[in-house]
Amino acid sequence: MTSAGRRSERATDSVDPAEVARFEKIARTWWDPTGPMRTLHKFNPVRLSYIRDEAARHFGRDPLDGEPLEGLSLVDVGCGGGVLSEPLARLGAEVTGLDPAPTNIAVARRHAEQSGIAVDYREERIEDVVAGGARFDIVTAMEVVEHVSDVRAFVATCCTAVKPGGLIFMATLNRTLRSYALAIVGAEYILRWLPKGTHQWQKFVTPRELEDAIRTGGLHPEETTGVVYNPLADSWSLARDTAVNYMVRASRAP
Repeated sequence: MTSAGRRSERATDSVDPAEVARFEKIARTWWDPTGPMRTLHKFNPVRLSYIRDEAARHFGRDPLDGEPLEGLSLVDVGCGGGVLSEPLARLGAEVTGLDPAPTNIAVARRHAEQSGIAVDYREERIEDVVAGGARFDIVTAMEVVEHVSDVRAFVATCCTAVKPGGLIFMATLNRTLRSYALAIVGAEYILRWLPKGTHQWQKFVTPRELEDAIRTGGLHPEETTGVVYNPLADSWSLARDTAVNYMVRASRAP
């Protein structure tokens, strides 16, 4: 087998075609704040501010500067329609957005062009980008881990993409009874925030599993923080509670 063939074979290791197809069906709704992605739009400010603040602190920047991520290379793995990629670019980062779903990338490119935002969107997998030698100051993989076919392989590749002295941010769902009740039964079947079948509970990942995979990838997990929903305020916020949604921040030694 040629080296190109081996790269192609490796590139499919962590991608679940069924998950790609599922998101292809709703790809054109990414930027509709009242559509299937409305929960993501409410959740987005929390993860964006967390990435901004922690990256600014790590790289010695002022988070309240207009463009605190200026000059930093960032890859947003599983970028979807660019809901996170675009505001990260507005913060000054040189953003590459990756997604294996072609309609996602088409939607992301069109929205960025209409918004006048420069993002390098690619219909590629992180495995392909890493195989090509690209490395980044910041890697984000937000709400992606629970949709891949091989978590450890995916995390290892994402870690490889981090430059020395760089950061990785990952967000996902914990595999608990509460996450099943809230993220699947509640969000998909009762409240209908998400299309039925968006998540599969057995693919959820515990914080310890994700942290161990990151360590195996050569990075040091620095913080695991929960993200919780307040139904009275209809808003999301950081919390100690990691039973449902959580984020992990990790770094590579310089």
